[in-house]
Amino acid sequence: MVLRLETWKEYESCCNEGHSSSATKASVESALRAAYDLDAGEITVAVLGRYVVLEGFVRRKGDEDRAAEIAEDIVGKGYVKSRLLRR
Repeated sequence: MVLRLETWKEYESCCNEGHSSSATKASVESALRAAYDLDAGEITVAVLGRYVVLEGFVRRKGDEDRAAEIAEDIVGKGYVKSRLLRR
């Protein structure tokens, strides 16, 4: 079971709603680490402008997509850039 958080329909308006990039980063990091089906120990989260950037390494095929899906559940589809590599 993965904890699903409310997503923002318009992520670019998040700062107007009082959400900071630090809060966004913390939310994504928490959700990645809470996912039972993903080893997120080597994933780094950064917020660049309107986008969340995932960098680092995953071990299994499909984990890149799963990590991006979890992040998109928080910030919305189209606002996640994945630079994850599989070892």
